[in-house]
Amino acid sequence: MPRIRDDRFDCSPGCTVEGTLRYIDGKWKGVVLYHLFEGTLRFNEIRRRLPNCTQRMLTNQLRELEADGLIARKIYPQVPPKVEYSLTPRGRSLEPVITALKTWGDANVALGPQTSQAAA
Repeated sequence: MPRIRDDRFDCSPGCTVEGTLRYIDGKWKGVVLYHLFEGTLRFNEIRRRLPNCTQRMLTNQLRELEADGLIARKIYPQVPPKVEYSLTPRGRSLEPVITALKTWGDANVALGPQTSQAAA
């Protein structure tokens, strides 16, 4: 069962951080946004870029991003259906945040967990 979140972020200075993270939490949301910075992508193009993400999980993550106003979904009336995803201006505004996360990850993730070397 998911954790219930407070929609009011006026309780402390850190609440806006939690509010911001709410938009990009989830295993794949940040990665989806990162790929959409390159431009509009179809569902299967996104799926190919995330080979470890199931179709169901990707669908759920895209729906949440759309509900939060970060991406736009365009359906073309044809058979088979063609669906494209692109960033909204609000989603595009997250580019410096996602880019900063990638930069930090490039410098730190390969190092693995660091142990504290506190003096005894």
